[in-house]
Amino acid sequence: MNKDQIKSNIDKIRENIKEAALRGGRNPDDVLLIAVTKTRTPEEINAAIDAGITDIGENKVQELLDKYDKVKAVRWHMIGHLQTNKVKYIIDKVALIHSVDSIKLAQEINKRAEQHNKIMDVLIQINIAGEESKFGIGPEETEQRIREILENCPNVRIRGLMSMVPFVEDPETVRGYFAEMTNLYRKCGAIEHERLDFRYLSMGMSNDYQVAIEEGANVVRLGTSIFGERNYNK
Repeated sequence: MNKDQIKSNIDKIRENIKEAALRGGRNPDDVLLIAVTKTRTPEEINAAIDAGITDIGENKVQELLDKYDKVKAVRWHMIGHLQTNKVKYIIDKVALIHSVDSIKLAQEINKRAEQHNKIMDVLIQINIAGEESKFGIGPEETEQRIREILENCPNVRIRGLMSMVPFVEDPETVRGYFAEMTNLYRKCGAIEHERLDFRYLSMGMSNDYQVAIEEGANVVRLGTSIFGERNYNK
């Protein structure tokens, strides 16, 4: 997709974000748009950055590493499933890890962050619909897992929650999951701890981001609505 089309798509998305935030009674400036760059070229990513994108999300460690030095200054997010043996490759490159789904992963992040003398910001991934095909912690165990991570991982700071709801044609049918996530976010955000600072509720993708924002999301992760359909054969 060419640069002008990418910019046009981003402009339209920002307008949609504004309208959805206002419908939800919130400030549109409080919603962070992350461009999901899975399978996208550095040229496409740079076009998005030129159009005002400040944050990009990668699903795979190797793709992030391949592109890291080829795109303009931007905040990187790890949004895909992260294996413990890959943490060391990205710990000094990403601003936020969205996909912490186990104590084991949190402990590895803590270990690598300590080696780099940094506190790593993370989100806890929630499997809100209980889908077997998706990673994430069950909502009923979220509070306990957060407390365990805070107790055992002094170089990890928990900044909020992330979730992926089931992919459906009509996003109205998953509105309830977004509302559940918002309630869980508020409940867990009330935990008092120096390394718990809830700022981000990351949910909503290209097909459902407007409903997600109406229900409380302040981070949306969009790929195809910015760049068009993915070509996995490239």
